[in-house]
Amino acid sequence: MTRRKTNSRAMLLAGVSTCLLALTMTAGPASQANAQAGSEQAQARAAQGERINRVVFEGNKKLTKEILGDVVATQASNPYNQVTVNADVERIRDAYRRAGRSAASITPRTVPLPNGTVDVVFTINEGDKTGVKEINFVGNNALSSYKLRNLITTTESNLLSWLKSSDVYDPARIAADEDAIRRYYLKNGYADFQILSTDVVYDSQREGYVVTFNLSEGPQYRISDVTVDSRVGVAPSEQLQPLVRTRAGDVYDVEAVEKSLERITKEVNSDGNPFVQVRPTGLRNPGDNTVSIQYIVDEGPHVYIERINVRGNSRTRDHVIRREFDIGEGDAYNKVLIDRAERRLNNLGYFKNVRITSEPGSSPDRVVVNVDVEDQSTGQFSVSGGYSTSDGFIGEVAVSESNFLGRGQFVRLAGSWGQYSQGVDFSFTEPYFLGHRIAFGFDVFSKFTDNSRYSRYEDRVTGGQLRVGLPIDEATTLTLRYSLYQSRIKVPNTWRHPYGDCSIPIPGYTALNPDGSSLYPNCTWDGEASLAIKEAAGTTLTSLVGATLTYNTLDNTRNPTSGLYAEFKPDVAGLGGDSRFIRATVDARYYHELFDEVVGFVRLQGGHIRSFGNKDLRIVDNFFLGPSLVRGFAPSGIGPRDMSGDFQNNALGGTTYFGGTLEVQFPIFGLPRELGLKGAVFADAGTLYGYEGQKDFASSLGVPSNCAGLPGYVSNRQPTCVNVKDDKNIRSSVGVSLLWSSPLGPLRFDYAYVLSKVTGDQTQAFRFSGGTSF
Repeated sequence: MTRRKTNSRAMLLAGVSTCLLALTMTAGPASQANAQAGSEQAQARAAQGERINRVVFEGNKKLTKEILGDVVATQASNPYNQVTVNADVERIRDAYRRAGRSAASITPRTVPLPNGTVDVVFTINEGDKTGVKEINFVGNNALSSYKLRNLITTTESNLLSWLKSSDVYDPARIAADEDAIRRYYLKNGYADFQILSTDVVYDSQREGYVVTFNLSEGPQYRISDVTVDSRVGVAPSEQLQPLVRTRAGDVYDVEAVEKSLERITKEVNSDGNPFVQVRPTGLRNPGDNTVSIQYIVDEGPHVYIERINVRGNSRTRDHVIRREFDIGEGDAYNKVLIDRAERRLNNLGYFKNVRITSEPGSSPDRVVVNVDVEDQSTGQFSVSGGYSTSDGFIGEVAVSESNFLGRGQFVRLAGSWGQYSQGVDFSFTEPYFLGHRIAFGFDVFSKFTDNSRYSRYEDRVTGGQLRVGLPIDEATTLTLRYSLYQSRIKVPNTWRHPYGDCSIPIPGYTALNPDGSSLYPNCTWDGEASLAIKEAAGTTLTSLVGATLTYNTLDNTRNPTSGLYAEFKPDVAGLGGDSRFIRATVDARYYHELFDEVVGFVRLQGGHIRSFGNKDLRIVDNFFLGPSLVRGFAPSGIGPRDMSGDFQNNALGGTTYFGGTLEVQFPIFGLPRELGLKGAVFADAGTLYGYEGQKDFASSLGVPSNCAGLPGYVSNRQPTCVNVKDDKNIRSSVGVSLLWSSPLGPLRFDYAYVLSKVTGDQTQAFRFSGGTSF
């Protein structure tokens, strides 16, 4: 076995050194003679001034010629240079190492042409995939190895390796994993934490790498007290103290310290004090494992930013990078704001690496800031497929680009098709509208949904939306919206779906009275839409203005373990169009890690809608809820229903709902982490009520009312009104879930047992949903 030991800063250089060492060890007398002959030929070509006709790659399958063409410096029409070709061999080998092919070999050669030019040919033997066979952690006592493996992006090779690339050994990825581990420890109180070294060993027998992180955790610290020491008269300590995010008694959190630095710096600078600097100091008390934090606000050196150099961005435009800085050329140099810009650039997702350094300028009071970035692919083509018990089989094709034309804009076009729904939508977002940190965007959409299984109608919604996002602080965002959409309701009335034949008989199918009208209740036995749904049939134009206030402190948006996500959405429809209503909804989710890898989850949600302007609510404007509120119930399975005729499938929707969820998610112990399986237990409770729509439709039908005696009315003609069952009682359920982060996308299986329900509710014990992108 070949053993290599690196620290976190030398990993990338060590990877290159290993490749160079391998070349030296495998170079025998014949290869040395060939190299000498090649050098002599190169000198001869250089003297003759030969130029390159074209650059050819042979044997490459995993990396396309376009990718390799961007890697090499040897290009057509340039003079031939053997030194450049040798360097290109290393560049190609490095590209294959990042792609998991560390054993790849590259042989360059030239093909002389009659016109005095040459073709440069790189013959490539890609070799087999060299993955990470094992990941170990040494020195971790507070956190389990299972937990640490979940923090990093590098994974171990297994039977699913053909579907992933995260098990490929990449020094840059290992360095990023080190940062992720370090940040997590420092965020959770381990102020003395260090990564002593990272050992990477290539096991020739297993044909893969063994990665070992050697850690020194130290004790967990809590904050004993927090003070602000302002040494500038324009910003007294009392004024700055409320800006501090750290509190006495809290676990030490480096991210809270950073945010406190940013808030104090921004406040002081906004008062016209550009040279004031804020620095934290910590006094540890090993006796009780506490730390006293003091933020010192002092006058800093009068140093200005001479210029900001942006380097390495081959695709992203300079202004996209520069706008992430709160300071510019000519402003006072401030390390806190520079660090903040570096974090913002890393969070964009446009770059593989971001590194900001400084160097002396043209005079002692000038500094040059260098921003080195490396662009990465930001476009995505995805083909998604899945199945859910509510939507059936569904597929989606989507093309998205998060850095459109290098301008930092987000563009997405998607089309979906499924058993019960089809649609297309286009989205565009400009994150810096008119040069300010304001996100402006629009959406255009059209979606068809077949609701006939639950509410006996079909719906097509076509329209668009304008939105403007205004960041309030690090966690809070206000989004203003204007929507204009047309909803077309249709009640199917065919031999296959005879859901309107009580009103309009189907020739040769519907049983008739002597006068030719539909025979009631026979026409309801195969399914019939409620009169409220029939009344809503047709086209409705809705003009709606609204807002979304979002508060997000989740540690991870995809797999949260701590933090709060809350969303409040008020809407008003009535600025033109046919609808007149006021609607408000709220949804709050709180996550907390109860034990190592055991996460508790609490969710509260609610909403209310009411009409105005002496206009009844249309049925399509009501809330229709089921498993999204209380699992164990079918879609549209909760809430007011028309109990006359086909009551099982004639949900009318309600105007008020509220509910809550308690859930505990946990790993399934004994199973390897790579399987991505977790279990959960849950309890749901909630209700939907308040039908306020029209009940007697005699006038719209043009016939006398015949609702007397309901419920239990019996006649050979359909009643002219709906028999509404509207119950406020709480519905509840308990159940278990299986969550799988599978190679085919996230999958969830829920099995719920209903504890309480009311007459007319429709239950559904099992629920499954999932999909994939590839």
